[in-house]
Amino acid sequence: MARGQQKIQSQQKNQKKADAARKAGIDQKAAAAKALNHKCTVCLAMMPDPKTYKQHFENKHPKSPLPAELAEVAA
Repeated sequence: MARGQQKIQSQQKNQKKADAARKAGIDQKAAAAKALNHKCTVCLAMMPDPKTYKQHFENKHPKSPLPAELAEVAA
């Protein structure tokens, strides 16, 4: 059964890769959180850039007035 052996080898390879990343101090969750630097004033969701933030605000909160920092952002 070749696939069973391939699966085991793949799992071992991925585990070694994850262990190496952990030892190197690479934290994907922290890197992703660092990239999110715009917070929605209504629902407190985090967005990576003002354009995405404006699109979110227009789609999710159409009845709320647009925040001042989004007025000049081009959609």
